[in-house]
Amino acid sequence: MRQISEAVEPDQLALQRPPAPGFGELSSSLCLSLARERHEDPLDLARRIVGAMDTAVLVLVKEVRVAPPGYINFYANRDRLVAEALRSAIELDREWGFLKAAEAQRIVLEHTSVNPTHPIDIGHARNSFLGDALARILKARGHAVSRHYYVDDVGGQMAVIAYAYDKVGEQLRVEAELAGDAAKKPDEFIGELYTVASCILEIQRLKQRLERLSETADSEEAKQTRAELDEWASVAAEVRPRQSELFDRLLEELRKDPEPWQRIAALSKDYEDGEETAKSLVRAVAELCLEGFKQTLARVGVEFDSWDWESELAWTSRVSKVLGLLKASPYVSSVAGVLELDTERAVDNLGLKEMLGLPRDYAIPSLTLTRTGGMTLYATRDIAYSLKKFESADRVINVVGADQTHPQIQLKVALAILGFRDLAARQHHFSYGFVKFPGVRMSSRRGRYVTLDQVLDEAESRARKEVEKRSPELDEARKEATARIVGTGAVKYALIAVEPIKEVVFTWDRVLDFERNSGPFIQYAHARACSILRKAELTPRRVPENLLRKDEEQNVALALARFPEVFTEAADNLRPNLLPEFANDLASLFNAFYDKLPVLRAEPKELRTARLCLVDATRITLRNALETVGLTAPETM
Repeated sequence: MRQISEAVEPDQLALQRPPAPGFGELSSSLCLSLARERHEDPLDLARRIVGAMDTAVLVLVKEVRVAPPGYINFYANRDRLVAEALRSAIELDREWGFLKAAEAQRIVLEHTSVNPTHPIDIGHARNSFLGDALARILKARGHAVSRHYYVDDVGGQMAVIAYAYDKVGEQLRVEAELAGDAAKKPDEFIGELYTVASCILEIQRLKQRLERLSETADSEEAKQTRAELDEWASVAAEVRPRQSELFDRLLEELRKDPEPWQRIAALSKDYEDGEETAKSLVRAVAELCLEGFKQTLARVGVEFDSWDWESELAWTSRVSKVLGLLKASPYVSSVAGVLELDTERAVDNLGLKEMLGLPRDYAIPSLTLTRTGGMTLYATRDIAYSLKKFESADRVINVVGADQTHPQIQLKVALAILGFRDLAARQHHFSYGFVKFPGVRMSSRRGRYVTLDQVLDEAESRARKEVEKRSPELDEARKEATARIVGTGAVKYALIAVEPIKEVVFTWDRVLDFERNSGPFIQYAHARACSILRKAELTPRRVPENLLRKDEEQNVALALARFPEVFTEAADNLRPNLLPEFANDLASLFNAFYDKLPVLRAEPKELRTARLCLVDATRITLRNALETVGLTAPETM
């Protein structure tokens, strides 16, 4: 056996779950690849390997068989495996399944980081829930995780909002408070202000451009300008009826200012330079929007350890130092008055494509580092921010949408150019797909987006109706609390359970399906397990052995036994969707068991106790799986 195994690489020894129960609980295809290398018959090689095995040391394995064309299949000692899985779950309880990493790391995990320009929408919520789930999973794995929110408060968008807020925003909020009408969340107000201000300002700018182009009215530029003006007029026609007072008040104020864009540009520059008046205004507006964000995030149990302000990077020497070092490299040049980083040439010269996981023919666009006039861009400040994060981390994970793949690659290239190739290799872009809401055309310029608060309100309302139907005996307070737990869990599950890189199509029929593949479906299975144990009026601690022989019983127990493996893969490979998928499968198996076999009426008494142990272990496993991705496991529904 030693001679056979010497040529085997560790990654070749991986075991897989076979496609059907008849092939055992685990299977290895090692002999198929090994035989090709050795020019041997894979079936013969498999027989030799199995013949050389000391199966006595495999305490949870009953039998090892060879199957054509050369598979090695492992059949579990089910009685022993069932007993060990149940005993481990019950004894370890809240620690069950959470195997610790051999080497704990300090991990900075940045997620959500919604620009403070409008409320958190349903697309941003996927970022929040995936990031929160990752943080919980990695912490359970034994890592020291610090959750960071990067506040993008520098640039044109914030200057537009701050300018408009200074004109009418603060006055409108004071008037609303004096009138006793302060119910609107601050982030909602900021979102409305940004939409209205952008609309009015763009229309004014385009009209001024058309006036300058009057002598060349038939030019291509004039035609393009008229098309843009028509588009913004369409936006105004949609936005104005919804926000008539805000629109008219701001329009009146802007008519008094002949050059609003100049003032906005000056405000943006002053803020980046740290001028006190600009700092006071822009920071106040950003914090107002963040106040609304924090209310929403508290509603869904998402917390942060650090709120990192982009402006604070700009006000220190961090960004200027990074820019100076990049300028000194052979990869930065001035193009039309701005600095460009030739990332493609840097990747080729530094041999970075393998480290970045890119094919040889993959082209990376250049990275613009400054605007005309020398002001830095978001990407430049992000390089400085990455270095700052690594001051307290062994590893950095950025939860950023799939549309930001190029900027995340460019960021790693910049780190390598600066001499931090090792940091670039330890910075991970956790990419995810968009959320589609059928029947709704999202448009931030039109103020048309589905906010997370709106979705949660609707989810809780729909969940309340289901709770009324299923548990009419609950008092009003318990019904309300259960509806919140179920509604929030339904939304979270829908955005986490789909493989991150895939798009999510959000439909209420699927999100709140109590019968299959949803948060409420799993939560209901957990509540059912809790109900069974309450009716039993005891929680068994000793697991009777060799009694759970029915397929329905063993299917549940074997699934329980897989939980540590699933958790470890979710943590080490950053695949949070594996845990809700696992919980859904376990809930299905548990329901099939409960629907077919009695628990409280099981005879003899020892069988009843064994089945109660199975129920308790299922309860513990479902709870641990749900809580590790941020869902609550209710005891009643």
